[in-house]
Amino acid sequence: MLGYGIMLPLLPFFVQAQDGGAAIAGGLMSMYSTIQLVSGPILGALSDRYGRKPILLFCLLGTATSYLLLGLANSLLIIFLAVFIDGLTGSNLTLAHAYVADTTNAENRAKGINYSQLAFGLGIMAGPILGGLLSGYGLSAPALVASFLAFANTAFGFFFLPESLSPERRETKPFSKVFSWAGQFTSIFRQKNIQNFLIVLFLLNLAFAGLQTNFPLFSNARFGWTPAQNSYFYLYVGLCGVIVQGLLYARLQARFGESKLIPVGLTCMVIGLAGMAFVPTAWMIFPAVAVVALGTGISIPSLTALVSLRVPENEQGRLMGGNQTLLAFTNIFGPTIAGISFDVIAISAPYWLGSLFSAFALAIAILTLRRNNPEGME
Repeated sequence: MLGYGIMLPLLPFFVQAQDGGAAIAGGLMSMYSTIQLVSGPILGALSDRYGRKPILLFCLLGTATSYLLLGLANSLLIIFLAVFIDGLTGSNLTLAHAYVADTTNAENRAKGINYSQLAFGLGIMAGPILGGLLSGYGLSAPALVASFLAFANTAFGFFFLPESLSPERRETKPFSKVFSWAGQFTSIFRQKNIQNFLIVLFLLNLAFAGLQTNFPLFSNARFGWTPAQNSYFYLYVGLCGVIVQGLLYARLQARFGESKLIPVGLTCMVIGLAGMAFVPTAWMIFPAVAVVALGTGISIPSLTALVSLRVPENEQGRLMGGNQTLLAFTNIFGPTIAGISFDVIAISAPYWLGSLFSAFALAIAILTLRRNNPEGME
């Protein structure tokens, strides 16, 4: 995630260096998400069949290769090839969550997923800072450093990472079914005990997906913020996430459990996003975002853990791949919804729409948890 954080903000500049425009840069991100729609469930299913380690190493190697190509790119074709490879092998986070599911029990599953997300968040927070410093030496420098980190990570995994899924716990379905995307994806959603929770995850991610691309426009229109001020704001958001995931979540989960934390987290999302929509002055955005960070920080690991515990051991990879597909869908539709509502309705529309999506997610979660445990959500 450190390498990803280095490269993501710089991708438009790689396109610009080859005489491309904003439309091409946007098309690259759409292509990346579209490829992950297909690759996520398949790579997850392959890890269910052959183990996490070999598929994870394959994905890390693909990431390293894509960053190397970006560092050496001298045409738009090479840039598209690099993004295609990264999208095809971009299931590192999916497999990391599956690995956590393999190596944790019901009591510490949510904690394990939370700590993995904390590591992801630290990488995303530090990456843009490092990338900005390295870009002073040219665009190739951050790409080559990111590639080195990914190659080093691959080597570390090869020599030191133990396999988490023993042969007797692996999927035994015919090999041909592994590459059936529709079968892998739909089989997860046919499991009635997790359907509603997957819908909640989809709505939650949809509420949040458009905000990253939309917020600089919103802050400039409402508060007159510059790019530098936005970068400080994103650092604040990252620090909020670190505090919630690194200090608060484990204590809250141990005391209350996932079932009670999910409604609380979603309620925070409803309140925080509505607050972002209607704050009249710049300083008020900071407590509103802190509430959003609290909401995502306790609801996402709790939901992911709850769903994981309802799926057999030999289907954890396919489940996490299905989650990645949901995330890819929200990354395609979320920014579009946010952009259209910003232009057509009001500059605050993406945020109160996000609050509305979160409210729907909250209603579904409460009804489902009560139906599954009518005497209490514990």
